[in-house]
Amino acid sequence: MSSATREAKNIRVLIAMLGLDQHEVGAVAVTGLLRDAGMEVVYAGRFNLPRAVVKAALEEGVDVIGLSCHSWEYLYYLDELLALLREHDLDVPVIVGGSVVTTGDAQALLAKGVRAAFGPTATPAEIIAAVQELAGAATQPRARSTAPAP
Repeated sequence: MSSATREAKNIRVLIAMLGLDQHEVGAVAVTGLLRDAGMEVVYAGRFNLPRAVVKAALEEGVDVIGLSCHSWEYLYYLDELLALLREHDLDVPVIVGGSVVTTGDAQALLAKGVRAAFGPTATPAEIIAAVQELAGAATQPRARSTAPAP
């Protein structure tokens, strides 16, 4: 077992798509990539609204939220998602990745509070390293919540 796999062993990641974005291939590919790296992945699938993503993050006790974005609809929902995370004192880093994420988009996303943003040229190693780093930097314990969901 590689050291990267050992480091990733206890990392829990929520993968979701916001709104009506139904381009699922990238999300499924990243889910497999992270699982192959030894992480536990909770796959929320398509057609999620911010409240559902925050609810899943609370209930599943995830370390990182990954949003797969292959339409621009995520831009509409992202501010609400980040606000709900703050409202619930949920210190879970958000990563955005997808074919529509440009360098300019990535800079704007980072300025909003997204912790990492990947476009179509990201390598598997970059994605795995970012998730590992952000999961290790999360300050909130990962215990599953018994608090009411949003």
